[in-house]
Amino acid sequence: MIHHALRVAGLILASFVFMLAAQGADKPVPAAKDLFNGKTLEGWKVTDFGGEGKVAVRDGTIVMERGNQMTGITWSGKPPRSNYELTLEGKRIEGSDFFCTTTFPVGDKYCSFVTGGWGGSMIGLSTIDHMDASENQTSASREFKNNTWYQFRIRVTEEKIEVWIDKDQVVNQDRKDHTFGVRIECDASRPLGISTYESVGAVRNIRLKELK
Repeated sequence: MIHHALRVAGLILASFVFMLAAQGADKPVPAAKDLFNGKTLEGWKVTDFGGEGKVAVRDGTIVMERGNQMTGITWSGKPPRSNYELTLEGKRIEGSDFFCTTTFPVGDKYCSFVTGGWGGSMIGLSTIDHMDASENQTSASREFKNNTWYQFRIRVTEEKIEVWIDKDQVVNQDRKDHTFGVRIECDASRPLGISTYESVGAVRNIRLKELK
């Protein structure tokens, strides 16, 4: 009798655990949110760098004209601080420096991914442990052709910051025991912003997805 009761209790417990697991599996993965509607700057503001160029929506893209020295846009929403993925497409139309450097939250701090800085080819995170993208371990060289679209994917989790350009992973940076920040020039881009430096840049298909 005791063995039978224990067996019944075990079956009930197993069914309960299975039910909880099934409920968890049924929860939908959060969908990516479009941050740009392709028609207007709704949800965005022109970043107050001082000396910024004009910003306009043309043919489903946000075009940031050449500024003295920077032009950019800052999202007016409240982005997550961690466990998210940001994707966008960008191209440099004119110029020879960065064209869609992206500033984003990392916990209670911020960081920027530089796209073709320091003369047009430098990429990396600015800043790590107070060192910018030309000095830290994420520094690399990458060719960017004008009038060519590139896809950028930035993933921030509790453990890492990861970045892809098209299908190539170019950053795989641990967060533990490191301090992240932004150069003073990008302060105005916080909490989430995209900027150019003495170049004309365009961006489109800006999406934000929270990760489970």
